[in-house]
Amino acid sequence: MKYLYGLGLGLLLAAGHASAATTLRCGSHLVSVGDRSSEVLRKCGEPAARDDLGYKRSVNRREEYPVEEWTYGPNSGMYQYLRFERNRLVEITSSRGR
Repeated sequence: MKYLYGLGLGLLLAAGHASAATTLRCGSHLVSVGDRSSEVLRKCGEPAARDDLGYKRSVNRREEYPVEEWTYGPNSGMYQYLRFERNRLVEITSSRGR
C-alpha cells in the first residue's frame, strides 16, 4: 500500500513539472494544435526564443521536414513551449522556469 502511495505521489509530481495542452491563450486569441506557424505568430506575436531542432523524416522516409520549438514567457512565472513540425503546431507544453 505504501508503495502505491509513493508511486502515485511520484507520478503526480512528475506530471506537475511540465503539462501538455491542446490550446494556448495569447491575449484575446486562442491557438490550437494543428494551427500554422504564421497563424500562431499573428495571434501571439514574436516568441522570446526560436530553437531549430533539426529535421524529422516522414513515415515513408521519402521526405524530411523542419522541427522547431518556440518559447513564450515568462507569464506569471510560466513558460510555454510550442513545437512545430512541417510548420504546424503539434505540441504545447508549459513549465515554471526551465
